[in-house]
Amino acid sequence: MPSAAAKKKAERKKALEKERMAKKLGKKEEDGEPVEAEAEGKVCPVGKITEEVKQLNARSTAGVLSSPALGADIHIHNFTMSFHGHVLCQDTNFELNYGNRYGLLGANGCGKTTLLKALAEQDIPLQKHIDIFYLNREMEASDKTPIECVQEVDEERTRLEEEIEWMMTEDPENPRLNQIYERLEELDVDKAEAKAARILTGLGFTAQMQRKKLSDFSGGWRMRVSLARALFVKPYLMLLDEPTNHLDLNACVWLEQELKTYKSILVLISHSQDFLNNVCTNIIYMQRSRIMQFSGNYDTFIQTLNEQQENQMKKYSKEQVDIAKMKEYVARFGHGSRKLAKQGKSKEKLLNKRLAEGLTEAVYREKTVSFKFAEVSSLPSPVMMVQGVSFRYNETTPWIYDNLEFGMDLDTRVALVGPNGAGKSTLLKLISGELLPTDGMIRRHSHLKIARYHQHLADQLDLEATPLEYMMAQYPEMKDIEGTRKIVGRYGITGKQQTTPIGCLSDGQRCRVALAWLAWQKGHFLLLDEPTNHLDIETIDALADAIKAFNGGMVLVSHDFRLINQVAEEIWECRDGDIHKWTGDIIEYKHHLVENMGNESVNMAQSADNRVKARKSTAPAPVAAAPKPTTSIKIGFAPPVETAAPAATNGKSNGGYVPPHMRRKQAQAEESEDWFGDD
Repeated sequence: MPSAAAKKKAERKKALEKERMAKKLGKKEEDGEPVEAEAEGKVCPVGKITEEVKQLNARSTAGVLSSPALGADIHIHNFTMSFHGHVLCQDTNFELNYGNRYGLLGANGCGKTTLLKALAEQDIPLQKHIDIFYLNREMEASDKTPIECVQEVDEERTRLEEEIEWMMTEDPENPRLNQIYERLEELDVDKAEAKAARILTGLGFTAQMQRKKLSDFSGGWRMRVSLARALFVKPYLMLLDEPTNHLDLNACVWLEQELKTYKSILVLISHSQDFLNNVCTNIIYMQRSRIMQFSGNYDTFIQTLNEQQENQMKKYSKEQVDIAKMKEYVARFGHGSRKLAKQGKSKEKLLNKRLAEGLTEAVYREKTVSFKFAEVSSLPSPVMMVQGVSFRYNETTPWIYDNLEFGMDLDTRVALVGPNGAGKSTLLKLISGELLPTDGMIRRHSHLKIARYHQHLADQLDLEATPLEYMMAQYPEMKDIEGTRKIVGRYGITGKQQTTPIGCLSDGQRCRVALAWLAWQKGHFLLLDEPTNHLDIETIDALADAIKAFNGGMVLVSHDFRLINQVAEEIWECRDGDIHKWTGDIIEYKHHLVENMGNESVNMAQSADNRVKARKSTAPAPVAAAPKPTTSIKIGFAPPVETAAPAATNGKSNGGYVPPHMRRKQAQAEESEDWFGDD
């Protein structure tokens, strides 16, 4: 038993500890009141520190800018970047040269978006004359119209004029002066509104939509406004992260034509091979904490990479054979007769020297993913009949579809194409039963099960749960955690990623979790609305293989021409409230879009809003929508009527831009002419 003195000593020690803790909390202990009661209602310093830590930048970068202060190119040496302690790049060099358009490639989670953010936020400070526009999020909802938001991005005129004045005094022979003069001519205020309207029209905005408030648009349309701002301002360094994700095929073709003539530096992340081939002049490839650069478009990059890997593998195999022979010789004769032992030691020295110099590494192969949709039981045809279906959202909105008639079975492989607003996603919702027809009916087989993937499905995942927890919560029959690991791992979520919260995964990895959820739905029919968003090229190829091996039906909406060409057997064009079967393939459809880019009836007059506009031009429109026509719709392609394309303008003023240091001289010259020419 402790003595009385020991008890008093322990009590005194506890009292001193309480007083010390009270001082830490900024309070003094009062007589008869415990410290906990005094600290009630106060914020614990530990909690405050935790919140501050959460706000810290999880990205860490280091590197050296080796370009001159007035240089046109960006050269960064010894670049190292990590995210949450995971090293993404280490002691690597890369350069961005003026006039080149770079495609940034790499597996999901390798750090592509993190690299763009590091450049945009100038973790490595760049030259002062380089302005940057980073497209990573949509415009915030406000009362401004899209055309107002685009025009307000004109803040660089003053900066460029000040730069000209500085260069004329410090370095008047600098070639950058010509670039600044050309840039200022492009910023002609008189044609700013027409230029903004042209860009918005190319991205799918009608004249009526350009005057609506941003708060009336969804996130995807506000992202298009951000893209329009980037194209309007034409920065020195433009960084685009998946710019085609929220675009339809028409807008993708227009954007491709717009970006392929970009004059300064463009860096974009895209997983559309067709888009990369037509836009990019160089490829930046991220793999195993290294940044590798290649000249040429995507096809040239693949060819060059395969040749390098083939040569590397040959060199590696030869070195391994030589090393094995040396080791065998040393092992056999290193301890034999004096002469053989001397030769063995010589071989051993040569072996150690080669090992010290370093050997060629084996070719690194990215982990392959193999998707698989479960086999489904056969159902008699047709499994779905669409009979006289018409649809509109309410009594005051126009008809999106009028009297549709078609059937589908488990052999159906259809890709829906057409501009935004034509009703592609609406048709998928009608087929799945999420929306009910305004008129007509859709008959489905009683045993038909539909699995639908939409482009915002990855955003609806539980971000606090891990992929394993999410799958086991969605499918309670998954009680074996090892079996769940195999299912999730098949979709490229392996190792620590399986136990990492979904909120800490990259966008591409979240989409893989959503695809794993979709595959386990075991539907007879797949309805895929933009399934390639955020996926890398290898994953898209794996998805295409899984769709081709699937024994059920499929309806696809995608802006990826290559995926459509791989999996679609029929192409249905949603246009003017009807469905028309395109008689050619998707490549011919793309050529059709390019040829008709200036045709307003093809590019923008196909959505429901424009159909109302067309009716207004012929007759006064009633308050309510026009009644449903009684004519039946035939599925057959009818090419639109060709109209004359509008006259092209180069966006430059007739007189050209006059720099500020020349305005005074010009004014003085005009005054002198008036003086001597006065009658």
